[in-house]
This record gives sequence, structure tokens and C-alpha cells, in this order.
Amino acid sequence: MCLGIPGQIVSITDADKLLAKVNVSGVKREINIACIVSDEHPVSSCVGDWVLVHVGFAMSRIDEEEAARTLQILEELGEIELELDAMKLSVEP
Repeated sequence: MCLGIPGQIVSITDADKLLAKVNVSGVKREINIACIVSDEHPVSSCVGDWVLVHVGFAMSRIDEEEAARTLQILEELGEIELELDAMKLSVEP
């Protein structure tokens, strides 16, 4: 099963291509942030955002409390390890 998993954007890696580095429970990888960027929320304001990551895209912004609750539930269900393992396999060297 492929789940959306919370992560925090730690840097913008390519503003023109809408790419950012996200930290998901200690695993960092590049994602596309096109779905969360708007005139009211430009690329430059995305660092620090908590987002729901699914198949390499930040699908939506969420608050830190919701991120923590979701991570806790995923841990309890035993799903987070599967998702983190999948992310680790796709991390660039």
C-alpha cells in the first residue's frame, strides 16, 4: 500500500522546477511542490511547511500537530517503516 506520509520541507532545491528537499522521519528526499504553491503561498514561503507526501509530490500542507498525529498512527499501524524503507530506496546518493 502506498500512503501519504507527513514530512517537513527543509530546503528548496530548484525553485524553477518546483523541487524541494523534505525530511520524513529523518529520511530526506527531493519532492515536487507544485500542488502546494500558489500566488498566496509562493515557493519561497514553503521552507518549514509540513506537507503530506505521496509518490514524490507534496499533495497538501498540514499543520505540525496533524503531522505528529498522523506519524503516530502510522507507527502504531506498523505502516511507517514500510513507507520509510521505500523512501530510502529512492533517495539519491
